[in-house]
Amino acid sequence: MRSRAEVDATLQTAKLNPAELLPAVHCLSFGPQAGSGECCLLQLEPGLCAELEAGRSLVIRGEKDEHAVLCSKDKTYDMKIADTSNMLLFVPGCKTPEELKADQASCNIIHSEIAGFSKNYWELRRCRPKLKKLRKLLMEDPYEGPDSQKDQASTFSKYTTEDLLNLIQASEEEILHQLQVIDACKIEGYWRILDFNYEMKLLNHVTQLIDSESWPLSKVPLCACLEELGSLEPREMIEHILLSYGKKYVDDGEVFFEMHEDKICRAIAQMLLQNAVKFNLSEFEEIWQHSVPEGMTTRLDQLQGLALVDKSSRPGTIFLLKVEDLPEDNQERFNSLFGIREKWTEVDITPYIQDLCAEKQTVGALLTKYARSSMLNGVKVYNSRRPIS
Repeated sequence: MRSRAEVDATLQTAKLNPAELLPAVHCLSFGPQAGSGECCLLQLEPGLCAELEAGRSLVIRGEKDEHAVLCSKDKTYDMKIADTSNMLLFVPGCKTPEELKADQASCNIIHSEIAGFSKNYWELRRCRPKLKKLRKLLMEDPYEGPDSQKDQASTFSKYTTEDLLNLIQASEEEILHQLQVIDACKIEGYWRILDFNYEMKLLNHVTQLIDSESWPLSKVPLCACLEELGSLEPREMIEHILLSYGKKYVDDGEVFFEMHEDKICRAIAQMLLQNAVKFNLSEFEEIWQHSVPEGMTTRLDQLQGLALVDKSSRPGTIFLLKVEDLPEDNQERFNSLFGIREKWTEVDITPYIQDLCAEKQTVGALLTKYARSSMLNGVKVYNSRRPIS
């Protein structure tokens, strides 16, 4: 325990003028439990700090082979250790200079005990949620319908919401949103993705009924669909396919769906392309238009992120290339794309990289970082910055 005289002697040795300092002095000593690694420091942005102050939780997610991320209710953050040149001391009840100025009655000598110390802290940086694994897990055992023998004998795991929260490195809101994006549905309490062939079977039932009843695509009645098709497939599956390919609304107390023309055309294109390595472009466009329900118009821009068109070949070709099948890591994604095609226009490559854009990041910024631009026949094209093996 230092006395005032000892403090003044120390100030004199350090050549500090006591008149320029606050009169109160903290004398620090290490407590019996103080040690490095006992405490961790986490640097929080104001929004995350407000989350904790409001009583909400922050969760660290990741399996043993994954880099940990921290998740709030609706955001995901990368965690990185930042070293500091100064020793950081944890002193319970320590008063700041502002608090000492406000409390003029403070004792001149304040004896404080150090509870712990650290040479680093966790730094958080907002990142894209790691959602590729979500689809991969659900595609292990796609749902083929209530009569599927495969589904009844399946040994693959099925996943509840709680399971996915433990396995996917993303916030709860981001996971639930992605489940909607990939048209997953809950069956007996588990999240499932429909087998594509079963999905097309359900969609075909609905579009044939729309055609036979001459309903406008903007006003498809739910009750009538369930009545007519309920004997063929489970009613919840009929409603799910209407939700996947239409927008639900209520008119005069009755539920209707406005069907999404682009999404239906896109699904039928995938069905046509999935068994062909490459398709003659003009032949495909003709067959595709004849395959969609009457009144719908097919356009190549409906296939962004699903199929790649090559108009430079003679004749032009088209083949299936789904963005969800590409790697999630930025560099691996670009390596994969430049392995498929050496030079890309910005229009062609954008659908395959725009999901990589971080908050406030543009496609142009990604291309500047991972690709090299040049001119080809008056058109700007991009190729890899590094050799592709």
